Amino acid sequence: MPKRTFLNLPEEKRQAVVDAAVDEFADYGFEASSINRIVANSGISKGSFYQYFEDKMDVFRYLMDMLANEKTVFFKDKHPPSTNLDTFGYFHWMIKTGMEFSSTHPRLVQAISRVLLVEGMYYGKDFAEYHQMAIDALAAMIKQAIKNGEVDPSVDVDLAVMIMDTWSNAITTYIIKEGMKQKDIMKWLRSAKTQETIDKMLYVMEYGLRKTESQFVSKK
Repeated sequence: MPKRTFLNLPEEKRQAVVDAAVDEFADYGFEASSINRIVANSGISKGSFYQYFEDKMDVFRYLMDMLANEKTVFFKDKHPPSTNLDTFGYFHWMIKTGMEFSSTHPRLVQAISRVLLVEGMYYGKDFAEYHQMAIDALAAMIKQAIKNGEVDPSVDVDLAVMIMDTWSNAITTYIIKEGMKQKDIMKWLRSAKTQETIDKMLYVMEYGLRKTESQFVSKK
């Protein structure tokens, strides 16, 4: 977490450091990122940086917390279009609404996603707690779907969770990799073609899990 000296900075100076860090991780990822560039692009001294943060992991975690807080505020006033959505409908809504959120904070989302997903750090020990939270939420969702009769009860919950976790991260990775090629990522993200691609990805995931007559039932 940032030190009190950073939190006590004037908002304009604090924002300059944040913007420089976001651009650095979005453009270079984590391993290739440079504190020297963050310092140069934010107009502070290197000594000042270490008065604000322990290291570049510290500043990256601060950006993650910023993103989480922004997302919480964004979702607070968002509601599914229907109270009768099944589990897959709700998951679909969550993914699409998450995309809408991403379009409002494209550089911050790009920075975090590039490090966690494109570089794979989401699956390492440094961010194990974040990944476990997502796994636990998906497990609860799948168990409820089985209870509701939407997923075949013979489906292994851990396997189903792995599929949904991998699929949602694959969608995010696709958005980041393709989005970085665009001049206007927000316009691209909201385009009918991009939305259709995401729909197709979700369709494949859903109908690989949705209940069938006896596909997963062992025959005795």
